[in-house]
Amino acid sequence: MKPIGYWLNRTDKALTAHMNAMLADFGLTRTAWQVLNVVRDNSEALDANVHTVLAANADAPARAAAIEAVLADGWTTRPAPGRLTLTPSGRDRLAAVEERVATFRALSTTGITPDEYRTAVSVLERMTHNLESH
Repeated sequence: MKPIGYWLNRTDKALTAHMNAMLADFGLTRTAWQVLNVVRDNSEALDANVHTVLAANADAPARAAAIEAVLADGWTTRPAPGRLTLTPSGRDRLAAVEERVATFRALSTTGITPDEYRTAVSVLERMTHNLESH
């Protein structure tokens, strides 16, 4: 049996590669999609909020590039300096992306029961807490 670190790395790479391919039709990457989710959940998100929420998902240059990409592609706009909000078009397009993401989630959890999924997430959360709090 391979150690958990092997499977964590391989799973993250597989999630990212598949999601990037799936999102390419929308001109997005996994990180850009995550930026859009932060902005959707906070109608006028600060860039700093996006960086804080996504710190574990991507490094600072990747997060900054994703912010710039969603601005350049018209998904978001700046209502004030350092703030992001979805454009009406971005909100509509994000709804279409969510349909594709639902299909991706179903594929990635094929053969995994909801209880197994919750257990896996719980174990990883506890391992992370053990290491980060030590």
